[in-house]
Amino acid sequence: MTKRFKEPGKPKLSETEREIMQIIWREDHPLTSTFILDQITSRSWTLSTVMTFLARLCEKGFVHCDRSTRTNYYTAIISGAAYRERESRDFLEKIHNNSFTSMISALNNSGAISEDELMELREFLDENLGREGRE
Repeated sequence: MTKRFKEPGKPKLSETEREIMQIIWREDHPLTSTFILDQITSRSWTLSTVMTFLARLCEKGFVHCDRSTRTNYYTAIISGAAYRERESRDFLEKIHNNSFTSMISALNNSGAISEDELMELREFLDENLGREGRE
């Protein structure tokens, strides 16, 4: 059995934890565990299951639990954008040896990128590279 080693200060989300975090990030205000449970339509969970995952997310530093009232309220500590940026950088580094060209080539060769998405990428690069030259 392969062990998963955590990098210090860089906790990872499991697929299930990511599903819960997507709800918390989408709502962007303090949520109760009952509200989160109601939003999870892809699984038939109990409230105690959701609370177990929320406790793990608190331990990992992704979520803060406000226990100042009878009802616990959960808020994100790490934003969705910050997490996606970090995970994207890690993916690019580990899988593509920091080569953006390698990543885009792999996606293109696998058919995962449409012609429209390639055009969007071109426009994005043109805009951002053009901005650098003007500064």
